[in-house]
Amino acid sequence: MADFSILALGGDGIGPEVLAAALDVTEVASGLAGIRLDIAEDLLHGAAWEAHGTFCREETVTAARAADAVLVGAVGGPEWDDIRVPGGPEMQDGLMRLRKALDAYAGLRPARAWPELGRFTPFRAGLAERADIMVLREMTGGVMFASPRGQERRAGRRYGFDTAAYDEGEIARIAHSGFRLARTRKGRLVSADKANVMESYKLWRAVVTEVAAEYPDVTLTHMYADNCAFQMMRTPLSFDVVMGCNLIGDFLSDLAAVVSGSLGLLPSACLCGSPGGRVKGIYEPVHGSAPDIAGQGIANPAGTILSVAMMFEHSLALPAVARRIEAAVERALVSGHLTPDLGGTATTRGFADAVTAELRA
Repeated sequence: MADFSILALGGDGIGPEVLAAALDVTEVASGLAGIRLDIAEDLLHGAAWEAHGTFCREETVTAARAADAVLVGAVGGPEWDDIRVPGGPEMQDGLMRLRKALDAYAGLRPARAWPELGRFTPFRAGLAERADIMVLREMTGGVMFASPRGQERRAGRRYGFDTAAYDEGEIARIAHSGFRLARTRKGRLVSADKANVMESYKLWRAVVTEVAAEYPDVTLTHMYADNCAFQMMRTPLSFDVVMGCNLIGDFLSDLAAVVSGSLGLLPSACLCGSPGGRVKGIYEPVHGSAPDIAGQGIANPAGTILSVAMMFEHSLALPAVARRIEAAVERALVSGHLTPDLGGTATTRGFADAVTAELRA
């Protein structure tokens, strides 16, 4: 019997390519650690739509609930963007449905500077070489999920509307996750909102402030989201954990990629509880499905491989294995195995092979 069960969902575009590369690393890392994994594969989003006429089958949700962790390559593509199916917002997107079904609300999106890749960032020397930012994105609420939403005709014109909404319980639990994360890092938490103009963010700021009273050892700073984005790029070394709602967290996690040099280097974990101990999660790179380069074998799999490292740390409670994978990725980069997004010629498979060679070494 396997020690852990993993559900692997390649998705769309470059998703199956980067996932296949990451699974090679997963198998080598688990073998070296003496761990047995049962890895099952299935379809998600566009691939599931083409095969089954749904973005996420009930069978896939059931398998995800039973697994210790879920690995996703990437989902989406323009050919599926305008398809509408019965149900709420989560039914229109396979990955959103999985997040909602598993209640994977805590999105951990780390971005670190790689000194050897500094030339791929816009920062002057000395500004961001040691940057290490953890964006914490709320994943199952906010404007992505709240109702009412839709499109209709008003006064003869097309009218589109969405609702930004949170209840205090949703805010409190992500706030607890943020403070607990900060405790394991540098003890600093920035909460990004738009409390100057929106009621949901006024509540966000109030609840985060209330939760802060339970964490006197963590320094909390409230920032308006636009200023937070500016300051992150102005002085990235001053940031530790940055917490935002579903929408703001989405923007800030992509922006944080600037300190790394490429979106292809960023991993993520969507945890079904606060970090600490063993918790189920969905793991995926931050980048999208990049259909323009799909099938060419040149996509950077580093973000997916580093997502595997996060899986070993959070869902399998094996941080030592996670550190080995991270170190192997860094050595592969230092030795010059760079994919085209980083100015190199390494293929998706070639980079994964370099990482597995470093693991074995």
